[in-house]
Amino acid sequence: MRTFPLVGGPVELRGALDLERTQAGVMPRRLPAWTKEQYQDPSVYGVTVMPSGVRLVFRTDARELEFEVLTSTGQLDTDPQPRPTGMLELLVDGAHAGRRQAPMGNVVRMAGPGAAQRLVPGEPGTVRFAGLPSGMKNVELWLPQQTPTELVALRADGEVLAPLPDGRRRWVHHGSSISHCLEADGPTGTWPVVAASLGGVEVINLSQAGNDMLDPYVARTIRDMPAGLISLKAGINIVGLATFRLRTFGPAVHGFLDTIRDGHPDTPLLLMSPVSCPALEEDPGPTTMGPDGKITALGDPADVVRGALSLTVVREELARIVAARRARDPHLHYLDGRELLGPHEVDDLADGLHPTAAAYRRMGKRFAAHAFADDGPFR
Repeated sequence: MRTFPLVGGPVELRGALDLERTQAGVMPRRLPAWTKEQYQDPSVYGVTVMPSGVRLVFRTDARELEFEVLTSTGQLDTDPQPRPTGMLELLVDGAHAGRRQAPMGNVVRMAGPGAAQRLVPGEPGTVRFAGLPSGMKNVELWLPQQTPTELVALRADGEVLAPLPDGRRRWVHHGSSISHCLEADGPTGTWPVVAASLGGVEVINLSQAGNDMLDPYVARTIRDMPAGLISLKAGINIVGLATFRLRTFGPAVHGFLDTIRDGHPDTPLLLMSPVSCPALEEDPGPTTMGPDGKITALGDPADVVRGALSLTVVREELARIVAARRARDPHLHYLDGRELLGPHEVDDLADGLHPTAAAYRRMGKRFAAHAFADDGPFR
């Protein structure tokens, strides 16, 4: 087995916009380095190093590959075991060739959400994929979407070459945890990856669990990166944390779109509203988890008439904004998120908010059927 460099060599890292040097190796991040100084909440950094949609891409004639990684997963003091590390998935010439549980590495212990953290250091672990087809082939290793993963080493029993240019259109997507898809059954089971595979495009997933807040640094990131297709899914975090009122929400959406259009004036851009969430359809946030383990709204429904946001209000406002802008922006489109997961499917929301793994795959198929149809926004 020969060791090949992960940086500065033939391997290409796709889906990440930054690489941090660590003591063990390199850590991919899904936002550029310059954005870090603008994070108001430390959770933003935490979700940008969760590599949803990040993969190593190269060509090889090897029959056996080894990947050495160091994961970091969380554990509440009340839980007997750390959270699952997720899956590493290998694709060969676009077809699934194996999946392995990511090895347990660092464990971050905490007394509860928002409490001080204690690091229990771990060691890198190795996953092996053997019995690969002979001859030169295109290989993608997809990292677990929910677990920060430091890349330590790549070893192969053959040659490793740079990938050929990817002629597919690049689709850049930004959303919340429901686009980050921590609950998916693997990195290729997130709904954006499912949709991208069906649509024949390359996806870059900039979604941030709990932090889809129309942050200007995200808009500037999208503005400045190559993109042939763009989609934005907005609203659930804003309602769930009660971060905007109606008076400020509309201008923030306009500003986000204006910034993106500064760099992509004619790129197809699909603005999506939230999927169904019974607790927030008519009631405003903030939210908490009820004794039944499901999300519940704490806001006063009577406050909606005074400008508090519910999902119903958000959908109406997003549809209104797109309709008003389309006169001068015909490449802007709107999709009601309930077309991906509707009120008749709320049993697929285990905690009243996040879809199941099967529901994520169904959402990907529905998005592809809509967006990539002959008359769809991404046709």
